[in-house]
Amino acid sequence: MDGNGRWAQSRAQPRTFGHSAAEAAVIDVIEAARSAGVGWLSLYAFSTENWGRPSTEVDFLMRLVRRVVRKHAFFLHARGIRCRFLGVSDPRIPAELAQDFADLMTLTGDNRGMTLTVAFDHGGRADIVAAARSLLRSGTPAEAVTEQTFADHLPYPDTPDVDLVIRTSGEQRISNFMLWQVAYAEWVFPPVLWPDFRASHFLECLHAYRLRDRRFGGVLPDEIGASRP
Repeated sequence: MDGNGRWAQSRAQPRTFGHSAAEAAVIDVIEAARSAGVGWLSLYAFSTENWGRPSTEVDFLMRLVRRVVRKHAFFLHARGIRCRFLGVSDPRIPAELAQDFADLMTLTGDNRGMTLTVAFDHGGRADIVAAARSLLRSGTPAEAVTEQTFADHLPYPDTPDVDLVIRTSGEQRISNFMLWQVAYAEWVFPPVLWPDFRASHFLECLHAYRLRDRRFGGVLPDEIGASRP
């Protein structure tokens, strides 16, 4: 969800102004995804690298996220959305915020609608390292390690591989996001800054995805026929 800082700076406002404005985009996209029948939606809210930002900005983000979680908890629950938080292992996360995350997961844990995963204090490399450590602790023999057994040790192993990654503000990099799960994801790079991103933009990205030919390293049947003499 890129572009909060640039959005604010273009309005001669501090970066925190952009983070606050991002709340409307988050709720709009969640509702648009649910209405469109999306089964799994992941939002990259805070990376392990984001701890390197100025402490004033990090503190503001922690307070903002806590307010947003508390404000919208029952909105999410009423719509049958199951909420998860990916990451949340750094001791610098305020205990009150970690508790709010846990409370929201408990509240929505039995919901069977869309699953919303918020990646907070998340890093794809850290997830892979954690999976490797889990495999070692389990005593799994090296010859028994497969892609599936490895994936089974990742956080939330029931999460399907990512089909589509939408990176706003025109940025074109992975930024350590769910590295294992995005192996064959389609990517869309809308130029819209995140605070301006709305349901209409999200649906445009879904439409672009539906027009893609997903080959997964192979070729489509009609391409095989076309290559014959």
